[in-house]
Amino acid sequence: MGTDRASRIAWLAGLALLIVAPFIGLYPIFMMKALCFGIFACAFNLLLGYTGLLSFGHAAYLGAAAYGTGWLIKSAGWSPELGVLAGTLFAAAIGLVVGLIAIRRQGIYFAMITLAMAQMVYFVWLQAPFTGGEDGLQGVPRGKLLGLLDLESDTALYFVVLAVFVAVFLFIVRVVHSPFGQVLKAIRENEPRAVSLGYDVDKYKLLAFVLSTGLAGLAGSLKTLVLGFATLSDAHWSLSGEVVLMTLLGGMGTFAGPVLGAFTIIGLQNFLADRVGSWVTVIIGAIFVVCVVAFRRGFVGELLAWRNKRRAAGRG
Repeated sequence: MGTDRASRIAWLAGLALLIVAPFIGLYPIFMMKALCFGIFACAFNLLLGYTGLLSFGHAAYLGAAAYGTGWLIKSAGWSPELGVLAGTLFAAAIGLVVGLIAIRRQGIYFAMITLAMAQMVYFVWLQAPFTGGEDGLQGVPRGKLLGLLDLESDTALYFVVLAVFVAVFLFIVRVVHSPFGQVLKAIRENEPRAVSLGYDVDKYKLLAFVLSTGLAGLAGSLKTLVLGFATLSDAHWSLSGEVVLMTLLGGMGTFAGPVLGAFTIIGLQNFLADRVGSWVTVIIGAIFVVCVVAFRRGFVGELLAWRNKRRAAGRG
């Protein structure tokens, strides 16, 4: 009971910190960007941490939604909420197509198919006339949410992004704890056994893949709304590597881990970019190596393992 109470207090403290962040000197744009990548990492963790599927091309869905939302709001004159919704559904639709092809394979073959398909999507954004090529899609207006709330205010948009982040986080918690989520865990632990129990494993993996890609698209749509542009870096393979790093650094298969990993990576990039330039990649890579060698479960994973060990010792 004491441990559960401590966990609830930690969750409430984290939420309280996010609520007061704009009023205690934390830059709203940085916080919104970190929250967007927190959603991205949580979406990826749903696939890797709870289903056991490693995708090397998840940036494709974030980038697809970023470009889709940006074009619809800027060129078609859509409202921000409809643009974000359309971008999310667009990413999920691409995920459905890729998933139908990729889930036929397992392990490294699955990962390489997702990477190959992501590179094809990247090439489309590079060549398509409406994306701006290497210059990207610039000048995306924020507009008014539901025609009422002016999102040009960083503070107003921050609380909208925060509300979406909390909703996504709670949705993922609910999915993982649902019967559907339990089947996903069974597939992760022992897929042949899940098949022998009569589950249509491919259907469950496809649903998890589409869910993950849709949520990744939601992160991309929000990111375009926050920053006002979409660029090729949103769909580049290196971003797919970064979300893997965020998930592993924070703790794969945990709820808070990917969020903490996203804030750590985005924070390091923001803090070190003006100080060390391109060396930021080397520093983050070194941190990843230390993480793999010293605490393979990630920040939150190691903390939970320590807590469980302490609880077991107390019972003994």
